Amino acid sequence: MKITDVEAIYLRLPEIDALRCDGTQDTLLIRIHTDAGITGIGEVDSSPEVAKAIIEASASHLISNGLKNIIIGEDPFDREKLWNNMFHGSSYYGRQGAAIHAISGIDMALWDIVGKTAERTTAQMLGGVYRNRVKAYASLVMPETIKDACLLAEKFMDMGYKAIKFGWGPFGADDYFDVEAVKAIRSVIGERTELMIDIGQRWDAKHAIKMARRFEEYGVHWIEEPLAPDDLEGYAMLSAATDIHIAAGENESGRKAFERLIKEGRVDIIQPDLGRCGGLTEGKKIADLAYAEHKMIVPHAFKTGILVAASTHFAASISNGFLMEYTVSDSPLARTLVQNPVLFKDGYVHLPDRPGLGIEIDPDAEARFRV
Repeated sequence: MKITDVEAIYLRLPEIDALRCDGTQDTLLIRIHTDAGITGIGEVDSSPEVAKAIIEASASHLISNGLKNIIIGEDPFDREKLWNNMFHGSSYYGRQGAAIHAISGIDMALWDIVGKTAERTTAQMLGGVYRNRVKAYASLVMPETIKDACLLAEKFMDMGYKAIKFGWGPFGADDYFDVEAVKAIRSVIGERTELMIDIGQRWDAKHAIKMARRFEEYGVHWIEEPLAPDDLEGYAMLSAATDIHIAAGENESGRKAFERLIKEGRVDIIQPDLGRCGGLTEGKKIADLAYAEHKMIVPHAFKTGILVAASTHFAASISNGFLMEYTVSDSPLARTLVQNPVLFKDGYVHLPDRPGLGIEIDPDAEARFRV
């Protein structure tokens, strides 16, 4: 079997709010074709136009090439070899960031092809299934008012969620608002529902320590990305100073960045995004790094049903996976691109039993949002 073509398809809502931290407004769909007629699907969580250019770029020289050029004609089963070839072939302009993001979507699609060819699920091909369902938390952008947040919390508790996260929006700008919001949301969801808060990188370490101590009263399960991604010393200070778990990692790409986050930042919950971190191939290595340091993995997945499916297979196939993000955005791109999304029921996403990622793209949705 040989790879015959790689499509990088930019999908976008008609109108985008650039001031809103919402990755469900656009995406880069990856479709890899083979001479056996088997097609793989992946997704890149990055700036879609930047990642598309990286994939489609013409060759410049040995270590500055477009990713498509590197893998055309290759065997999709050679996933490790292809990952390394893409990494080294883009090292002149890559090694982290957008180049790794672009590799991620291609790698995801390769794993889809391998599963479809073997007639096994991606989770099985990744090494085995530890669990057939994964607890999922409702992931929401924090609205402007506490009243609206409470209404949303009530809505998703009624839908069966056992964990919920609010993030970005007004969080992190006003201490009084933050504490009152956490207090009010906790009163709605009860004591047994896990509550997570994403601050969106707005604090420094000392301020985060102060606020974490105030949040402890309300049983916050984790505080996510309160600091700048590179403030590893601050993360280590914060983790040592509070009983609340500290979560981070969605902004990292490549295992070396995660090794620093784990060993120097000492965060408790590691959050690789499979559309950014290097795909499933690199994701497994990151999970192994976390396992060696007794850290849990919760994949970040605020995109479309493609990333949700890949994250479900990933979380099901690692020993230190126990929870995953499930975006409840009402974006039509997030809700309609995949015509057979991963099943959510009674607080859990259920592992698809179809080969590969087990999903299909709705052609009408693809055509509607294609740029």
